Amino acid sequence: MFSLGSLLSRQPAPMLGLDISSSSVKLVELEQNKAGNLVLKACAIVPLERGLITDGNVEKFDEVADAVRRLVAKSGTKTKNVAMALPPSAVITKKIVLPGGMSDQELEIQVESEANQYIPFPLDEVSLDFCVLGPVANASGDVEVLIAASRREKVQDIQGLAEAAGLKPVIVDVESYASRMATARLIGNMPNQGVDSIVALFEVGAMTTSMQVLRNDEVLYDRDQAFGGAQLTQMIVRQYGFSQEEAESKKRSGELPEDYADTVLKPFLDSLVQEIARALQFFFTSTTHNKVDKVLLAGGSAALPGLTEAVTKQTSFDCAVANPFEGMEIADGVRQAKLLREAPSYLTSCGLALRRFLQ
Repeated sequence: MFSLGSLLSRQPAPMLGLDISSSSVKLVELEQNKAGNLVLKACAIVPLERGLITDGNVEKFDEVADAVRRLVAKSGTKTKNVAMALPPSAVITKKIVLPGGMSDQELEIQVESEANQYIPFPLDEVSLDFCVLGPVANASGDVEVLIAASRREKVQDIQGLAEAAGLKPVIVDVESYASRMATARLIGNMPNQGVDSIVALFEVGAMTTSMQVLRNDEVLYDRDQAFGGAQLTQMIVRQYGFSQEEAESKKRSGELPEDYADTVLKPFLDSLVQEIARALQFFFTSTTHNKVDKVLLAGGSAALPGLTEAVTKQTSFDCAVANPFEGMEIADGVRQAKLLREAPSYLTSCGLALRRFLQ
């Protein structure tokens, strides 16, 4: 079984959030202080070579497992329980309506029966879970239930990566749900606690930029575009003749030639801003909406200098970097200067770490 949102797994013990993407593995551990405020206890990132994970598939298990082991050691954590996530493309979700008042066992039988209609695989080949979302408006006694299913091999792959690093996987979520969990905290800090605000969240990954438009915990629109930070790395390789690994390392550290900002970074930013503006236009033409209240940028490229200003100038909408640790206390062992630069990369892993507090 695997858990989604506020599903059945309830883990009061300390728990890590582990995000495995095509370009890196990221870990976050949160705790609460005596006042009940969130504290960032530990975090770490370890880059992955290209090709180890493609389209959410683990191509080279041993190499990725070794990266996860190094990640755990780098973070210094002693916690073993871990929440992980699958890409949305690997999970089928469906909302259904069922009669209320059923026991958990009756619900499970009914969900399995309903799931046969929506899942194009034999049920013995999938990991299936469900969550009762609540009563259905204008339907006395009925409840809305969210079904989530994934091929069992996909779940076993990421569980195996955790176990190879000595961790105990207790929750498998969906990446987009985890990132929304972390974003909800940031929206709550907006005027009027973000109620009725329309927020466009862009997660700029290595190969893909994912967009989710959110309002009051509802997804109004989502879209993926084949554009990401790997294109900046390729531009650095072509401009300066570095190897792929050198270019990625120098991009992260900022150790690049003097002409980098004008000859490489600016053209990349221009392209990224155009992609964001185009995605917003698709949202407007596909729905009845014609504006957003805020654009949030996450992912490794989100903190590039000048990006938020360029997005605001191009779209006229307020734009900010999504720092999932905003408003948290930072533990002494966390390097704050580095964290400021890397924070938007931790959105999904932070969302996963927040599962610990869904009691």
